[in-house]
Amino acid sequence: VYRGPELPGGVPGEVVARREAAVLVGTGDGSVWVGHLRLEREGAVKLPAAMALGELVASAPERSGYSEITYDRSDGVGVVSFDFYNGAMSTEQCRRLAAALRYAAAQDTRVLVVRGGEVFSNGIHLNVIEAARHPELESWMNINAINAVCREVIGCTGQLVVTSMGGNAGAGGVMMGLGADRVIVREGVVLNPHYRTMGLFGSEFWTYALPRRVGAEQASRLTQEALPIGAAEAVELGLADKMLVGSRLDFERRVLEYAERLAVDPGYDRLLAGRRAAREADERRKPLDAFRAEELAEMSRDMFDDQNGFGAARRAFVHKVKAEATPEHLAVHRELSGASSVSGTEASHM
Repeated sequence: VYRGPELPGGVPGEVVARREAAVLVGTGDGSVWVGHLRLEREGAVKLPAAMALGELVASAPERSGYSEITYDRSDGVGVVSFDFYNGAMSTEQCRRLAAALRYAAAQDTRVLVVRGGEVFSNGIHLNVIEAARHPELESWMNINAINAVCREVIGCTGQLVVTSMGGNAGAGGVMMGLGADRVIVREGVVLNPHYRTMGLFGSEFWTYALPRRVGAEQASRLTQEALPIGAAEAVELGLADKMLVGSRLDFERRVLEYAERLAVDPGYDRLLAGRRAAREADERRKPLDAFRAEELAEMSRDMFDDQNGFGAARRAFVHKVKAEATPEHLAVHRELSGASSVSGTEASHM
């Protein structure tokens, strides 16, 4: 809920406007933006407010004053900030974020900062998928939309790119940040760089970005063991380049200062040329489209054929159903690896 502009005489509870997927609700003495809500009916799940209310708010006028995605620039640095509830990214949110990144990459700034919110990102939006008329199709659209976001990060070769992870991230949300030149995490952040607990192979170019940072062996271990990784360990493994201590606001300030220094670094031209050369060499060796095609071939079987229990895992997560036993696809891996348990907090969304 975000406090909106004053609306004299606004009827309490009346939806007076909408913006993106949020609705502006009158309070009598003003208004508030409501981003998500859950209808009071059996089986309802929390959804973006405009989606949950549907036709009830279809005729509400569009009004500025609220946005999950913003762009700011100063001293040679452009900052794309996004703040999605619980880090879940729907198809529409991904499309808007990809457009914002394309715009930012086309500007004459020297460094692009990709900054998440209270939760950096947990990947695709399981609640929106579960509520869709055709969940399998919505899953497919969502994974393709978030892939487009990841490709904008990886493919930005006109600027150096810095990922600012001030909050937790999971699955595709982790992979989304790995295409940057520098990944900076805040102390206390937990990363879950895996998909197994949701019965998915995963996409978001993880088969390219993750081994490139940590090596093939570590990439296999991280995705198969499905264990949470703390900020310090992320730096040690190479998932992140630097850990900063402090509040989220202090963290964001320090990341921006770092990006501003990077923009005027005497070695900037060499660093940017290195980014371009590495991307070109990687593309010649194996195009990003090939990584995408291979990942989506597996994901199509996960989403449409349900080969690893994605449907049941998604429903259980969305409806808060407690697990009664270890899922078969996880139990088999544990038996082979000798692992007895998976500890820590799992990702909220994939």
